[in-house]
Amino acid sequence: MRRSLPRWLFLLAGVFAVSAFAMACGGGGDDEGDSDSGSSSASKTTTVGFLYVGTIDDGGYNQAAYQGEVAVSKMAGVKTIHAENVPETAEAERVMEQMIQQGATIIFPTSFGHLDPALNVAKKHPDVTFFHEGGLKSSDNLGTFFGTIWQTEYLAGMAAGSASKTAKLGFVVAFPISQTLLNINAFHLGAKSVNPSVTTTVVFTGNWCDPAKNAEATQSLVSQGIDVITQHQDCPVPVIQAAEKAGIMSVGYHVDDTKFAPNGWLTAAVWDWTKLFPDLVTQAINKTYKPAVQRFFLKDGVVNLAPYGPKVPADVKTKIDTAKTTMAGSDPFLAFIGPVKDQKGNVVIAAGTKPTIEFLESIKWLAEGVVGTIPN
Repeated sequence: MRRSLPRWLFLLAGVFAVSAFAMACGGGGDDEGDSDSGSSSASKTTTVGFLYVGTIDDGGYNQAAYQGEVAVSKMAGVKTIHAENVPETAEAERVMEQMIQQGATIIFPTSFGHLDPALNVAKKHPDVTFFHEGGLKSSDNLGTFFGTIWQTEYLAGMAAGSASKTAKLGFVVAFPISQTLLNINAFHLGAKSVNPSVTTTVVFTGNWCDPAKNAEATQSLVSQGIDVITQHQDCPVPVIQAAEKAGIMSVGYHVDDTKFAPNGWLTAAVWDWTKLFPDLVTQAINKTYKPAVQRFFLKDGVVNLAPYGPKVPADVKTKIDTAKTTMAGSDPFLAFIGPVKDQKGNVVIAAGTKPTIEFLESIKWLAEGVVGTIPN
């Protein structure tokens, strides 16, 4: 004779069945209309995921990208999710897969080294759109974008070259990829345009954000008589603070960090993703986005120059503003009009020649007057 199951077990089974049904219906991020309301329409919520290699309050690269996420989160029918401190390894693939499981149909892998993991995940999920920040490759459902921040690095270099009394500038750099080399050269050439005798000494840290190494590199440059320091780091604040403590001037990067250097701050090359990120999301939702390698210039509002500090005199501001107007208008490649020589004296950009974006983003050299060696 078969024994009947206890009543509590039937109730528990019912709970599990309801939970499984709810998960199946809600996993894609869609908010179905209430069946009791009599409405036949359904409101669809689009989930957008963001990966950051550091923290969203780093005062630099990740904070600038997070400001773009905040703008996306304010869009009607859109919600955002994000993950911080995502390494540029296979771990990034795991994080993206998890976001897709949470219903993300659009993903922004924001760090340079997130590109290959994103390409791998994109192959497995053709219905998900990926927007990679800074890459040089695209696929059927992955596009890359970046801004020509070297334009404003050139302008920041003009401020540094004008302010320096020793004609010795310093640059703390993470890795020797083409984008960082491009910024070093643009900054130096900008400084050289107003101070022909200027040199720029470079220190590579081998890390996107190591506060201790950044501060140590800054102190090393200060000991060499350098009186203006800048950087290409994800977290620029340690460099700025170390420069301020040493009583020298600094040029920021990514965002306006004036508050960390009220005395020595000159300006900074900064990002503004608050318009582009929502625009890309809109294109993906409307199925109008065509994956490509895209670059946005000063005229597009993606890159800009932070407010000037007290040590930038009025005549220098006028000179920089004039160059900025030219770059935003008739001559976007003002920073790299030839002749430009490398450290060995070789002409890498001929006289009167304007390079292409492809050329600039593939450089493997440092300009004449830059002191330092590119690591292997």
